[in-house]
Amino acid sequence: MQVTPGARNETVRIEGGTVRLRVTAPPADGAANAAVLRLLASALAIPPSKLTLIRGATARVKLFAVTFD
Repeated sequence: MQVTPGARNETVRIEGGTVRLRVTAPPADGAANAAVLRLLASALAIPPSKLTLIRGATARVKLFAVTFD
């Protein structure tokens, strides 16, 4: 998935097989990562605790794992 921090509004789109998230949080002190986690969890209708950031903590391209019980 590709993330754009500091956007005017928060959106989730799928373009050409890529999930694109835009979050309003700035890319500082993990604020954007936390916002991405909340937005993705909301879009998937799951609690944020079911998502884990695997790769891309400081990059725009991120990989999340989803835990199913």
